[in-house]
Amino acid sequence: MTDTVLPPMSLLAELTHRCPLQCPYCSNPLALEPRATELATDEWISVLDQAAEMGVLQVHFSGGEPMSRPDLPALVRHAVGLGLYTNLITSGVLLNATTFPVLVEAGLDHVQLSFQDIDTANAEHVGGMKGAQARKLEAARLVVCEGMPLTLNFVIYRENAERVPQMLEAAVAMGARRVEIAHTQYYGWGLVNRAALMPTAEQLEMTTRAVDAAREKYAGTLTIDYVTPDYYADRPKPCMGGWGRRFINITPSGRVLPCHAAETIPNVAFPNVREGMLADIWRDSPLFNMFRGTDWMPEPCRSCDEREKDWGGCRCQALALAGNAAVTDPVCALAPDHDKVVEAISSLPAEPPPFRYRRYARAMDEVG
Repeated sequence: MTDTVLPPMSLLAELTHRCPLQCPYCSNPLALEPRATELATDEWISVLDQAAEMGVLQVHFSGGEPMSRPDLPALVRHAVGLGLYTNLITSGVLLNATTFPVLVEAGLDHVQLSFQDIDTANAEHVGGMKGAQARKLEAARLVVCEGMPLTLNFVIYRENAERVPQMLEAAVAMGARRVEIAHTQYYGWGLVNRAALMPTAEQLEMTTRAVDAAREKYAGTLTIDYVTPDYYADRPKPCMGGWGRRFINITPSGRVLPCHAAETIPNVAFPNVREGMLADIWRDSPLFNMFRGTDWMPEPCRSCDEREKDWGGCRCQALALAGNAAVTDPVCALAPDHDKVVEAISSLPAEPPPFRYRRYARAMDEVG
């Protein structure tokens, strides 16, 4: 690797798009990958070997629902043997007294457990699975009883924004060490359902006050990460720490991406671990070099003092809002396309439309 391209810190291993839930804010692509295209166990083992050799420090096993892969314990065990820190990003509905001890024995380091809401009825309405909330609560109990670090992720949207204080209280009660109050990000299914999910400015202010109050109340007990919807910001966030700088994402079928939404960019060749080495893809592929660094930037990014802080914002968000991944993220108040953000907020309906749920076209592709 060259001196100018440092190795990624983290690998996001999307083992599968299969999931018992069908959340309408899911960041997975609309064209979900079927089981038949997924990397086999030995292929994922090779990916982990290559990642460790590159200098990756952490692997996040994600999906879909990664626990729908029966080889997950073997993958965790192999990653641990390579010295990688292992994090399981899960809905929790398949984590139980039978499946969890196997992951503990494999050496799993951390669990990140997602909740659709703290209100059971609405959580199961959003996730589309009856009985899911009880399974999640039991999963949290098992993780804490094992003494394993637990992060809870509450996804925030218009229907549940007012319950953030209860979510934070529940996180403390469940024994979580960290909680993410993460507003929906508008990619994949979240973008399709933006009109139904986007909170109002008043709701955002309310959730921000709730988080500020909880940080003071639970200081030293609970770490609270807060992710706001970019649409209400004046400056964009450094998406994924900058394109091709810190994170590498691998899809269920082996495509290698700078972020999970990069496949939305048209007319781009997406490299695959079945066809090349991970280090070569990271360092040399046109995809990873497309928006790496600052040379690609247009004005006003090119002359902005914050260009090496936000790295021009999110390329996929620029595509979603302005129709061009190469322009300044329209979230920035200085962006030529900032009016697209203003329009998106001002056009929110008073009554949100029905959700379009995350679903496969064929039932045979579902978890089973």
